[in-house]
Amino acid sequence: MPAPLARHIAVIGGGIVGACTALALLKDGHRVTLLEPGEPGGEQAASYGNGAFLSPASIIPMSVPGLWKKVPRYLLDPQGPFTIRWRYLMTLAPWLLRFLKAGFTPARTARTARILSSLLSDAPARHMALAAASGVPELIRQDGLLYVYPDRESFANEAFSWGLRRDNGIVWKELQGAALHAFEPALSLRYQFGVLVESGAHCLDPGAYVKGLLRSFTAQGGKLVQARVEGFNIANGRLQSVLTQQGAITCEGAVIAAGIHSKALAASIGEVVSLESERGYHVEIAHPAAAPRIPVMPADGKMANTLTRNGLRASGQVELASIDTPPDWRRADILLHHLLQTYPGLGDDPARLSIARWQGNRPSTPDGLPIIAQACASPDIVHAFGHGHVGLASAPMTGQLVASLFAGRSPPIDLTPFAATRFR
Repeated sequence: MPAPLARHIAVIGGGIVGACTALALLKDGHRVTLLEPGEPGGEQAASYGNGAFLSPASIIPMSVPGLWKKVPRYLLDPQGPFTIRWRYLMTLAPWLLRFLKAGFTPARTARTARILSSLLSDAPARHMALAAASGVPELIRQDGLLYVYPDRESFANEAFSWGLRRDNGIVWKELQGAALHAFEPALSLRYQFGVLVESGAHCLDPGAYVKGLLRSFTAQGGKLVQARVEGFNIANGRLQSVLTQQGAITCEGAVIAAGIHSKALAASIGEVVSLESERGYHVEIAHPAAAPRIPVMPADGKMANTLTRNGLRASGQVELASIDTPPDWRRADILLHHLLQTYPGLGDDPARLSIARWQGNRPSTPDGLPIIAQACASPDIVHAFGHGHVGLASAPMTGQLVASLFAGRSPPIDLTPFAATRFR
């Protein structure tokens, strides 16, 4: 196949999806400018503070059969993993109804799992190759991921989800009782059953990883500009320039990969997308006295526990609210409470620990699938946002898909499910 026609392409957004996309476009021979108003790899990006899992098993959407029955209980539980700021409820209602509908039947959930598997099945290998090529191989490790439960019955209660994983090629090893604690001694004895997904990997420092990718990007000739994009100049269906606070940047292509801020950029060219913030939190304990050897997901806490370069991180919670709403640090304290229960060696006095807290905005669609598609206003603009809980893991594949759209070649997977027009 002939090489794609080289263009000047502006990638809007310097998170993990923007970084991977910029590298993929550069590899295809394009001249690429990446536009990010904040620090590359900085705390403003959702990819900075995520759970750092690179899991082919992360294919179960948030919305599953029977969830609608549990939502009232979740919302009334101040310690639960799911909450809504009530003042935001009416604004959120259209998204929330689509969210509940998306997982209303087993068949719908199974379809979403199959599609997510096409994005995630080779995520660890893609990240290891990308990290090596970018000079930061030490930031990606494939030691497996451990999912733990109080007992086998608790695991059996999630049979539907694990069945979907099995159907999509995920294999695991079961660990029970003494075998589990021999494998992971730091765990509380309240956990007596575990599932080890050996194909899973993790990132030791997501923020540093993004910075490393972008260093490689600029070393290869890419241009990094600190600017906020406010719109686009389109004439007769063709992109002329992107409009920033510093002025217009002439280009022949653009990628919207600005996370939660992508909704406003898409709206500026007439694209109506269903995108809201699933606000997440993390706590990170520096120099922990106890920590798991590999990343752990306790079923009762619904949080990712990962030993990063900065400490033991617990990431999770879903808070539906305006992105401008001040953080509710009680949500982070719930994660800290779970950490102390999960690893007794940490002690029981938070005041004796060095703790950092973070809150970010996962850009989430109601059906759990990202938007990866050419814009209706112009084929020169490509959407690459809405990855929700799987942005880190799915970023390399997303970059390849975007590059295939600009090159006019067949993508490695079917792009139909990721169309922006599905929300009309």
